[in-house]
Amino acid sequence: MAGDGTRSPVDFDAFYAATAPAMVRALVPLTGDLAEAEDVAQEAYERAWLRWSTVSDCSSPEAWVRTVARRLAVSRWRRVRNASTAWVRRTPARAVPALDPGYLALITALHQLPPKQREAIVLHHLVDLPVEQVAAETGSSVSAVKKQLTRGRSALAVLLADDGPVAAEPADLTPGKDKR
Repeated sequence: MAGDGTRSPVDFDAFYAATAPAMVRALVPLTGDLAEAEDVAQEAYERAWLRWSTVSDCSSPEAWVRTVARRLAVSRWRRVRNASTAWVRRTPARAVPALDPGYLALITALHQLPPKQREAIVLHHLVDLPVEQVAAETGSSVSAVKKQLTRGRSALAVLLADDGPVAAEPADLTPGKDKR
């Protein structure tokens, strides 16, 4: 198909129709998988289409497509091999400790609080922020945050009272002390 460089899309369509089935058949033994062979063939033909004015002037556009498809297949193998090697080399995952039942009870109780109270309790007691910073971050006044903390703690005391030891040890679940 060497030519004068005036190949049209019609020429590409004819080239594709004439060579694609044989190209895929030739790539199946190389890739070991029909779907993979179809994928690399399609990508190679796409690249040929983008450069059709140059590729059509080659002595064998089919050889050009085959070479590109072969290189694409090799690149994919390397990518898969490198990913699997990285996976094997990764550090073993740390064991995730079981969640403390008291912590789970606290989370459940917190979700029963109104959002403003929950936000104040979490930021102040669990994130360990001073009341002034909680006020700044939530856009509330210091007195409003103190009111939310007081109401939230009262509600938590009621919600956690039925859970036995959790109600007796709520301070053990929080990193900071009461900063009222």
